Amino acid sequence: MKRLLPAALLSLTACGPIPLAEAERQCFERARLAQQPRGEVSVGATSAGRATAGLEVNVSSDFLLGRDPAAVYESCVMAKAGEPPSRPLYARPDWKG
Repeated sequence: MKRLLPAALLSLTACGPIPLAEAERQCFERARLAQQPRGEVSVGATSAGRATAGLEVNVSSDFLLGRDPAAVYESCVMAKAGEPPSRPLYARPDWKG
C-alpha cells in the first residue's frame, strides 16, 4: 500500500495545470495546424544505390472544422495552464498568420 501512494500522487500531479510558458509553446503549434496543414517530403538514396522517398502530412481536426487559430490557441492555453495566454495569438511576433 505504501508503494502505491507515491505512484497515485504522481499520476494526480500529471493532471494539474502546466506553466503558462509551456502551455503557450504547445498551443502555438496546435494553432499553426489549425491555420493550415503541414507536411514534409523527403527524397534520398541508400548506400546500396536504391532510391527512397517519404511523405508526411499533418492535418488537424481544428483545420477541418474551420476553427479560428486564435480561438484554438486561447482555449488550449486555458485548458492546459488554467489561465489565459499572456498575449493573444495575433499579437505574438512569431505568428505569421
